[in-house]
Amino acid sequence: MLCQIQEKIPNHPWKDKIHWFDCIDSTNTRAKEMVMAGAPHGTVLIADRQTGGRGRMGRSFQSPGGVGVYMSVILRFRCPAEQLMHLTCATAVAACDAVESAVGIRPGIKWTNDLVCGSRKISGILTELLCVSDEVCAVVGVGINCCQQQQDFLPEIQGFAGSLSMVTGKPVDRSWVAAELICAMSRMDLNEKTTMMNRYRKDCITIGKDVSLLRADEISHGHALSVDDDGGLVVQFQDGQIQTVQSGEISVRGMYGYV
Repeated sequence: MLCQIQEKIPNHPWKDKIHWFDCIDSTNTRAKEMVMAGAPHGTVLIADRQTGGRGRMGRSFQSPGGVGVYMSVILRFRCPAEQLMHLTCATAVAACDAVESAVGIRPGIKWTNDLVCGSRKISGILTELLCVSDEVCAVVGVGINCCQQQQDFLPEIQGFAGSLSMVTGKPVDRSWVAAELICAMSRMDLNEKTTMMNRYRKDCITIGKDVSLLRADEISHGHALSVDDDGGLVVQFQDGQIQTVQSGEISVRGMYGYV
């Protein structure tokens, strides 16, 4: 599939920095090793299959062969890490752009990093930052379910996992999705923070919904009011307090089994 991807982006500056793996434990894990070895900005890792795909909060990400796009991109910045707090949000917008260009539908974003169509999750994002010398290096992993059918998912996630083929009812060319994702990632302008976050808020389906927040062993219920410019979710809890949530598991009423 590497040649197919490169043919679709013949003049792209990242074209010759794409690394293809038939099988790998995790593209993010390998990308972090490549960061330490000096891999340049715009290095792209794509796998047909992952045996140890990872999501947020230590969860596994099911990554079978022949049906998905599993990609990590190395981005190098000369700025404080605090200026990159919105990187996952910007990546989510870029992934929505890529899906829309490749298959003609625009997903929504469930805060903070899930792409959803209807009530089904089709993609996840994992951002990891490393400080190397005078640079902040980001490894941004994106997994997109392209060709699965419902029975292809593990029984415990069949109720809410989805793919682009399930949503569109058509076959999906993974190489187009991967090519569009590379282009969208390279177009991200993190200096335009306000613009990126306004776009994120427009795509974010969590805003305006009743939510449940799980932190440690405590569950709190509230209403999502907005997302701030650093990617924090602004929630009004049932006791009336308004807080900005930076971490924790957010469930949205009506999605993923939360009623």
